[in-house]
Amino acid sequence: MSNLLIEIGNTALKASWSEGMTLGKTFRYQGEKFIDFILSLTAREKPAVMVVCSVYSISEQDENTLKAECGNLLILDRNHRDLLLKNGLPSYLSYDRAASVAAVRYLFKGRGCTIVDFGTTLSTDFVSPDGTYAGGNISLGFRTRFKALQRYSRSLPLVDIPENPDTIGQSEVSSIESGVVSGIVFEIEGYLNLHPENIVVFTGGDANYFAKRMKSSIFAICNLVLMGLAIMADEYAKIIRK
Repeated sequence: MSNLLIEIGNTALKASWSEGMTLGKTFRYQGEKFIDFILSLTAREKPAVMVVCSVYSISEQDENTLKAECGNLLILDRNHRDLLLKNGLPSYLSYDRAASVAAVRYLFKGRGCTIVDFGTTLSTDFVSPDGTYAGGNISLGFRTRFKALQRYSRSLPLVDIPENPDTIGQSEVSSIESGVVSGIVFEIEGYLNLHPENIVVFTGGDANYFAKRMKSSIFAICNLVLMGLAIMADEYAKIIRK
């Protein structure tokens, strides 16, 4: 039987079946009925282990609903912090970031890593060569910056993601485009200069967009969080078999 991996983020849900570290087709859902969406996946196949990683707290009712679909259920949310401490991670860390750390520990064992996740927020995390989590930062995400400029100014328009932004803006729109894109590039370059020896991994929806704009060599792994959840599912399966 395969494992079912669920990542519930700030704006969307991503899911995938896995066999070990091998991910199957990735599903994406945007909406409020995420439990119904998960049930639509388990209606086709019952998972051996189901891992639900969520930025929101999973209610007791929803947890019981999911347990009815899979008795081997691993909930990773604000109310379930034990796994963070067992893996040498701080209790404040969100589980999506923790999953990314688990993935780079596996993929780049013995190497220091800088992880940049492009989502609703822009998170940057550092992992030492021995696998120790060395800390990280959070700032506004790519699209969130465009929305914030429009929302908190009186006159600026909402601008869409530019394909080829100018280096220096020549109009109101291009000034916003180049300001946001260049701002993120300069921010990331500053982080990369802190640990130039590290392997750099970009993940999230805009990973490829920024990877091609960087001077450094980048590993763009869009499903890094799901890969980390696959590792956690395998480890959990080993525990329940004992």
